[in-house]
Amino acid sequence: MTLPKSIQSALMPVERTLETIETPAVLVDADIADANLARWQRHCDELGLANRPHIKTHRASAWALRQIELGARGVTVQTVGEAEVMADAGITDLFLTTNVLGPAKLARLGAVARRAGMAVVADSSDVVSAVAGAARDAGTTIRVFVECDTGGARCGLADPQAIAALAAEIGRTAGVTFGGLMTYPAAGKRLQSEAALNAAIAACTAAGIDVPAVSSGGTPDMWKPEGLGPVTEYRAGTYIYNDRSLVARGAATQEQCAMTVLATVVSRPTPERAILDAGTKALTSDLLGLEGFGVILEHPDAHIYQLNEEHGLVDVSRCAVPPKVGDRVHVLPNHTCVVSNLFDRVFITSAGTIMGALPVDARGKSL
Repeated sequence: MTLPKSIQSALMPVERTLETIETPAVLVDADIADANLARWQRHCDELGLANRPHIKTHRASAWALRQIELGARGVTVQTVGEAEVMADAGITDLFLTTNVLGPAKLARLGAVARRAGMAVVADSSDVVSAVAGAARDAGTTIRVFVECDTGGARCGLADPQAIAALAAEIGRTAGVTFGGLMTYPAAGKRLQSEAALNAAIAACTAAGIDVPAVSSGGTPDMWKPEGLGPVTEYRAGTYIYNDRSLVARGAATQEQCAMTVLATVVSRPTPERAILDAGTKALTSDLLGLEGFGVILEHPDAHIYQLNEEHGLVDVSRCAVPPKVGDRVHVLPNHTCVVSNLFDRVFITSAGTIMGALPVDARGKSL
């Protein structure tokens, strides 16, 4: 495979091979990742949905640029820091889907909005007022979506009248414009979300408020056809790499998982136990309802039952041929988004060869 230009141009040279690279190391199969991106973009195009991928999975501007190249309208970010990195890369359509508060952070938001189209969410007058003040101070305008709780019980307003009232407030506040409605549905509750969004749209319409866009998201349900009636754009993130949790949910196959963590068996203290040099700082402690902290692809009967900071403890008693000290294994992580944020770089592979190291340039940008 010829690597996409955005990836090729960002790669740093690596002298080591898959056999000599130090572990733990994150490997990303570019062939699989790019196929995942193209497949989802085609699906969005067929449905008439704007694709606004969430960069918190890969956290790399090179992959974000590839998503834009394939047809994404813009990208979704979760923090001002991520927005700054994406704006630095030349991406000009950003949607920040967490409430922004605090003078320093708001000033940074305004600075990003001066150089890139910026949209944010709000579920209270306090957030609307704060964002509007930041926009006015920066001499720009920021679009604000009303975040709706459609069953996820996270942030957002649930009452349609309250949603319409906040939309009206945004419309009459200098420095901001009403961008539409945004939600993150609970997994498996897309139909419930659709009903809630329709009620919110009806309340806005009754109040004379046009709803320009309706943004929904979530990778676990991204391939399901139901519940998309009012939705105009979709935010998914994990689909670029996929992970063990998405395989378990039926949203991906193991063959569509692009990221693995390469680890070394550093100890076999008993016949039943092996120790990997990958712990919470490489594999994440997220379980996401699963048993164990990842799957060792070479030994699927092994069970990673505990993580310390630098070590993974593995029960190998069910393995017909258990791993030996010095063996290198590939672990499919439970939650790929967290793993990306644990490393400064990931190693891009194609056809079983390391092509180079890709900076994770939004790593640690949690503010």
